[in-house]
Amino acid sequence: MTLAEAAVYLRRTPKAMYNLRGRRSGPPSFRLAGRVYYRRTALDAWLAKGEAHDSRSNLKLDPTRQPPEPRRPQPR
Repeated sequence: MTLAEAAVYLRRTPKAMYNLRGRRSGPPSFRLAGRVYYRRTALDAWLAKGEAHDSRSNLKLDPTRQPPEPRRPQPR
């Protein structure tokens, strides 16, 4: 898909997609004949990776589900 189509798919602006691409923090892309393209599978994998690092969707990362830390002794 083109950059514009990928932006619609991810509900981002084309400018945001260019910024993600420039910072190398976005989904994998490639150039062909001077245009930027994305594979749908790469977009889905990038979304899944982001979901796995989010504490709202990954219960292992949710700080409210962790046992409390033991109290430290107070200096006297």
